[in-house]
Amino acid sequence: MSGWSAPTRDTLFVLHDLLAITEQDLPGYDTLDAETVEAVVESMGRFCEDVLAPLNPVADEQGCTRNEDGSVTTPDGFREAYDQLVESGWNTLAAPAEHGGQGMGHVLGTVLEEYMNSACAAFMMYPGIVGGATATILSSGTDDLIDGYVEKIISGEWLATMALTEGHAGTDLGLMRTKAEPRGNGTYALSGEKIFISGGEHDLTENIIHLVLARMPDAPAGSRGISLFLVPKLLPEGERNSLSCTSIEHKMGLNGSATCVMHFDEATGWLLGREHGGLAAMFVMMNAARLAVGVQGLAHAEHSYQRAATYALERKQGRGVGERPDPSAPADSLLVHADVRRMLMDARAFAEGFRALVLWTALQIDRAHAGDKEADAFVSFLTPVIKAYGSDRGFETAVEMQQVLGGHGYVKEWGMEQIVRDSRIAMIYEGANGVQALDLAARKTLKDGGEVARAFFELVEKDAHEAPDYIGYPLVEALEDARQCLVWLLENAGANPNNTGAASYAFMELIGVLAVGWMWARMASVVEGREDDFSAAKRITARHYAERTLPQTATLRARVEAGAETLMALPEQAFARA
Repeated sequence: MSGWSAPTRDTLFVLHDLLAITEQDLPGYDTLDAETVEAVVESMGRFCEDVLAPLNPVADEQGCTRNEDGSVTTPDGFREAYDQLVESGWNTLAAPAEHGGQGMGHVLGTVLEEYMNSACAAFMMYPGIVGGATATILSSGTDDLIDGYVEKIISGEWLATMALTEGHAGTDLGLMRTKAEPRGNGTYALSGEKIFISGGEHDLTENIIHLVLARMPDAPAGSRGISLFLVPKLLPEGERNSLSCTSIEHKMGLNGSATCVMHFDEATGWLLGREHGGLAAMFVMMNAARLAVGVQGLAHAEHSYQRAATYALERKQGRGVGERPDPSAPADSLLVHADVRRMLMDARAFAEGFRALVLWTALQIDRAHAGDKEADAFVSFLTPVIKAYGSDRGFETAVEMQQVLGGHGYVKEWGMEQIVRDSRIAMIYEGANGVQALDLAARKTLKDGGEVARAFFELVEKDAHEAPDYIGYPLVEALEDARQCLVWLLENAGANPNNTGAASYAFMELIGVLAVGWMWARMASVVEGREDDFSAAKRITARHYAERTLPQTATLRARVEAGAETLMALPEQAFARA
């Protein structure tokens, strides 16, 4: 038993009742009717339940092995599962039809991402970067590179990586040392070492296409001097390129994902985009990856919730106060305890609300691709929120669900501690969450004087006024906290350069709380008046979120408005213990 099943009922509610995806006039949506969407979602769910979920404990126990020749062996079953993924065509679902994909849109692709991450997050690390990689090559590559690589990556014949990080630099890409020497024939010789490269080497595909950041000899200092290159494991003629995996990391979690140290020894590569324009080209891939990390947070929350809810239903411990289901029983299920229900309701409220948010954002991506500039602005604004708030809450939810299991949650055989370990990295990679928060506050909010933030607030306000009072009024109050934080940032960012950084994390969290609350207001409006059990549960969960999560915005506002004074007051040496 995997402990997880695809939440298809809730997914279909969001797709049909909240987003009305079969009524959207967008490329790729013309083939979507209710029956098709239902069949696709349920089939994806079965594939992930039957093929991927059984691999999750195997991936954790076995991990990956680097062999003496530098090759990497993935856990038992990974190669067969990958072959089934490719044969099924699920990996091509949202890829552009003109390059061999099915072109069904980013929304259904996001559903598949969630399900695959819940079923086996380590497996998902290998194909998870394909969408961002192909988008980067399509936006920055020459016709020859597009023709030579995109369709084979989309089809699954080849896989891809992004190779950014170097051991001495971390997030500060301007410090990187990897060099790219022009050879005079249109190719470059890349030399250097990259760390933390997910899927840098493996046995799932013959070829692996690395997108590598490096410096040309005449490059200016800092991030302005970085260029992006396509560097394949196998060259077009079939010979092995001069790159290798020198080691794989022994990590806290995601053991089935090969996290490689990659060495490039005058490896042949081709320039993507313009010289010294590597960061702009790479951010196509980075932004896709950041949204994908937010979906990972959702997946970890959903998986851990399901395990904890099942345990709480079956575990008999303690006796309920008041009327008991069975007065003669020596103990009742854990669900008679209000505090256990608190943890489960918090998890449920986050997972269902955040699912709605990521799928709404995925719809905006499809609208942006169709030329909707407002949708593109909302995606840009929400990307750091989805990445950071989603991965924070995904990990926190896993820890809370571990608590529901008590001591069993700390024992490997129950599977919960694996989710805790697997989910922790999401707060770190693809730009640590503090970096995401600063991006939201500085680049996405202050840079345009708060224009997009105010437009987002208007969306929230409109739906808050149309929602039932039990969620509408608390959402309006939370929205006022958000607006006052925006005012504070605009008025105080210039007074002290550290104010933005000091306020940014609480601001990011506040926008996350608000955005999920907005989704709950919309869902509450949809189910108002419906008498079925599913709708009743939605109303109760919406009210729980309104009463127990939305009030957090008042505290977060206070943290924003505290500024930088105490954070920056101690001298650096005071942080070291004598």
